[in-house]
Amino acid sequence: MAASKVQAFWNHPAGPKTIHFWAPTFKWGISIANIADFSKPPETLSYPQQLAVTCTGLIWSRYSMVITPKNWNLFSVNVAMAGTGLYQLSRKITHDYSSDTETAVAKE
Repeated sequence: MAASKVQAFWNHPAGPKTIHFWAPTFKWGISIANIADFSKPPETLSYPQQLAVTCTGLIWSRYSMVITPKNWNLFSVNVAMAGTGLYQLSRKITHDYSSDTETAVAKE
């Protein structure tokens, strides 16, 4: 039974014998790098970079559900990209806009 599942995975149209498997697999590196950046101070984050990561994740998540065959590896990596990008954007926005008001109130 296990051998048949491995063989089915190996021969799948989005399996390891195709670019449809390897491209999303290596794309996980972007999400992992974004997760590693959670510990960085928010002032070092870039709006354009995080917007690109978020938009890429959202657009390609939708695309991965429209194509045939459904590519769950592509879907999951892009959901992770969108999630990490949104989190980083929220950190950056909170830092840039909340810090200014707190500093102004503290000076008064």
